[in-house]
Amino acid sequence: MEFFRNTNIDFLGKKWIFLALSLIFSVTGVLSMLFWHGIPLGVDFRGGTLVYVKFTHAPNDNDIRHKMDAANLKDVKIQRYGPAASNEMLISLEQKETSEAALDQGKNTIIKALEPANPEGGKQDLNNASVLNLTDTLLAKDPLKAGSDAQARYSALARAIVDYRDKTKGGAIASLGELSAVTQPPVISALQENYFLSDFGVRNVEIVGPQVGQQLRKQAALAVLYSLAGMLVYLWFRFELIYGVAAVVAVFHDTLITIGMFSIFNKEISLTVIAAILTLVGYSMNDTIVVFDRIRENIKLMRRESLTDIVNKSINQTLSRTVLTSGLTFLTVLALFLFGGEVLHGFSFALVVGIIIGTYSSIFIAAPMLVAYQDWRERSGKARTSLPAETARSSKDKVRVKA
Repeated sequence: MEFFRNTNIDFLGKKWIFLALSLIFSVTGVLSMLFWHGIPLGVDFRGGTLVYVKFTHAPNDNDIRHKMDAANLKDVKIQRYGPAASNEMLISLEQKETSEAALDQGKNTIIKALEPANPEGGKQDLNNASVLNLTDTLLAKDPLKAGSDAQARYSALARAIVDYRDKTKGGAIASLGELSAVTQPPVISALQENYFLSDFGVRNVEIVGPQVGQQLRKQAALAVLYSLAGMLVYLWFRFELIYGVAAVVAVFHDTLITIGMFSIFNKEISLTVIAAILTLVGYSMNDTIVVFDRIRENIKLMRRESLTDIVNKSINQTLSRTVLTSGLTFLTVLALFLFGGEVLHGFSFALVVGIIIGTYSSIFIAAPMLVAYQDWRERSGKARTSLPAETARSSKDKVRVKA
């Protein structure tokens, strides 16, 4: 399938427009990383505590942040989690301990910040009560007059209530009347005397230690650098050093702009984002190699043409393939970005940005570098750069002269 036939677009003639755009995006991203948002590392890299909170209504971000400030919690990150209808929030704390006690501390910190300061009659919060707490309360009240098997009955009943709250209602119930599905009216009355219902429930707590985060940062940086170095060596061996340098510069340009966009929009960089960046390194490099391979083939066929004309012709010949593959890939990742949910949001955002930047960098960054290198050699009085196909042609011409 071909979208374009016999195109003759002067891509190199438009290179300065795209180079200016690249410069604007790159400088803006660097300024954001240095002076505005920094590099917004996720909890995977910086370490800390993640608290997943379920609300009974649509949460108000500003109200939650105000409560965090009132509780003297600094550097708290708040973001929506999952579909909007789920009413879930992800709250990230700068807590560095990794013990079991730290899990409870993180949970209790958020509960204390979000709950009313003075609950009516000193009642406990049912939406954040544990099975053990419910069991003890029911044993003390004994609403079913259970007798000798009270411990077993109330323990099972408490487990049923918590499972209904967490599994059926997603972590929070709006009214005690909802418990009629799992228990009897005397039990509901006993709970009403001892518990109130907050408008939220803590669903889960996760911790990443600072040492683990530091190791992940180092490994992520090394993964990107090793991939660039490996591709430079491969292109040096497969083509010429200038090809490898041009391709690596283009991919570095793609990576810099992608990370810069995360900083500009203050989106956290997680392990899945690093996976997306590594995917883009390979994707952009593959696109660049396709263009370079066609340039090398055309050097053999267009011996009397200038390198500028050869590069332009090569890009035009691969344009249909570029639009087809990049376009279909872009539509796929765009669907992930729009409908993939919060878990895939960072991953898909990196791919959406990276595919756009990576596609045009193969045309307007990598390819012009070959021409710029050739022009520099000519201005410095050196012979035209020995591109692989030209080297082979020169050898054949020498043989003809000797013959």
